[in-house]
Amino acid sequence: MRTLAVLPVKSFDAAKGRLRARLDPLARAALAEAMLGDVLAAVAGASEIDGVAVVTAEARAAAVARATGAEILLDAHEAGQSPAAEIGIAQAVAGGYDRVVLLPGDTPLLAPADLDGLCVRAAAASLGAAIVSDRHGTGTNALLLRPPDALAPSFGPDSLARHVASARTAGVVHGVERIAALEHDVDTPEDLAALAERLRASDPATAPRTRAALARIEATDDPRSAAEA
Repeated sequence: MRTLAVLPVKSFDAAKGRLRARLDPLARAALAEAMLGDVLAAVAGASEIDGVAVVTAEARAAAVARATGAEILLDAHEAGQSPAAEIGIAQAVAGGYDRVVLLPGDTPLLAPADLDGLCVRAAAASLGAAIVSDRHGTGTNALLLRPPDALAPSFGPDSLARHVASARTAGVVHGVERIAALEHDVDTPEDLAALAERLRASDPATAPRTRAALARIEATDDPRSAAEA
């Protein structure tokens, strides 16, 4: 069963707008780039994934993606996560993939085993849609679809309920998953604090790029750094 992983990635300049009160534009862009790098490294290590596509108009995201062998799909209109995901779905259909897994670029705790486990469980249960919840239990942080166009993606607030309702209406066999590594996306200062806490409690090899970016942020926050500058 051939599976394409699709990561919609918005321009880094526009990324993480709700972190403006916490981070300046350069720090937000650096964090977005670091998280994407960690996610792509995890996807590249997953044995159940046969291809990776990054849908973006961001040159730096494209460079990170190429370094891992991912395909770049241009998001010319940047109309949002769901339209970008549709670009990836169309590519999966055109490429003859059996499944697509739509992933965020800001869940750096993801490990290859998390993704392989999701794919294996979905196949064993003959799911047409595996809907992965965010940590609040209301949003969707990943969506595995078989075939790739089984459902139209509808990300955003309360998307978990929308995806479940869409699957029921379409008669698609579906299930809701809770995967700890995919619950920690970063949109708000609270999300950032939760991620930092998880990283402090995890293996030092986890999410090395994100870990380094957060260390730079924390060093900038430390008044001793300013005094020594």
